[in-house]
Amino acid sequence: MKAIWNGTVVAESNDTVEVEGNQYFPRASVKSDYLKDSSKHTTCPWKGVASYFTLEVDGKTNEDAAWYYPQPKDEAKMITDRVAFWRGVEVVP
Repeated sequence: MKAIWNGTVVAESNDTVEVEGNQYFPRASVKSDYLKDSSKHTTCPWKGVASYFTLEVDGKTNEDAAWYYPQPKDEAKMITDRVAFWRGVEVVP
């Protein structure tokens, strides 16, 4: 799987986990040069508290376009140390 934004592959892995239609990439497969910490947090009743990254690629910014669960609840342990994308990030095989 690849996550592509602004014409750039920001993550690539053969080891993604699909949850609720979203592909979660291993954190190590995400190119950290494109990630900037965000102050955004949301809560999922069964996964826990999500934190976000803003993507910055070639001078363009996509606010809060990636999320992860620093300490997922037991039911969501399969997404520990994994990142998912949205907001125009194309995820393709």
